[in-house]
Amino acid sequence: MQYQGVLTKMQTELDKPIQYYLVFENDFIHVNQLLDKEIRIEFLKYQCLACGKNKKIYRQGFCYDDFYKVPQAADWIMRPELSKAHLDEEDRDLDYEKKVQLQPHIVYLANSSNIKVGVTRKTQVPTRWIDQGAHEAIEIVEVPNRYLAGITEVALKEHIADKTNWRKMLKNEIEDEDLVAQRDALKQYIPEDALEYYIASNSETNIEFPVLQYPTKLKSLNLEKTPEYQGKLKGIKGQYLLFEDGTVFNVRNSEGYVVSITVSA
Repeated sequence: MQYQGVLTKMQTELDKPIQYYLVFENDFIHVNQLLDKEIRIEFLKYQCLACGKNKKIYRQGFCYDDFYKVPQAADWIMRPELSKAHLDEEDRDLDYEKKVQLQPHIVYLANSSNIKVGVTRKTQVPTRWIDQGAHEAIEIVEVPNRYLAGITEVALKEHIADKTNWRKMLKNEIEDEDLVAQRDALKQYIPEDALEYYIASNSETNIEFPVLQYPTKLKSLNLEKTPEYQGKLKGIKGQYLLFEDGTVFNVRNSEGYVVSITVSA
């Protein structure tokens, strides 16, 4: 079977294990069904997720020009404490910023390689945790806008990590942690403006990924440097495809790349 389309991050369903889908304009792939099969990936061209043109992707699926224009790539995306829609102040597109920023947000702890603090819209739970390859996660606060979530994350990351070690995550070098105890220990550092939104009575969510074999040595697949690759798929974790030879492919980092995917019978 052969599929062709522009890559965007894999869509997921919370199940045991997680179900993954690659969605193209006219087709989709249930990626779990490709486990233990030979897959050939061929890079064909670029297609910017904003303008649709065959222009080199700069970041997040956008060409250089669009990355600095579209609201989906503004600084407040990565740094939610910079959000200003609650002040009625525009960054790039106030209507878009109000739609995204002025809705419930979660500050959470997730354990993928280590415990980290993060922010996501409430509607993105548990998708955000799945995308990060977290095997367990818990909410700390649920606030009414992105700014409050951002200042809470800034305060908490003085006391706990805010980054994932992707190599440890993909090798499954993980340990279970008591996230309820960690959440309770961090309560004292929550800013006063967000403290009333603290969640005191929830339990952690556990996540199981579809992996037959974890790699021991990792080789990242870069489609610009290696435009054709073939290997046997052994697992899916976070937004990565894991292959038998230790090659790992970050689908999300390749958004905006048009590819052909061939599955051997």
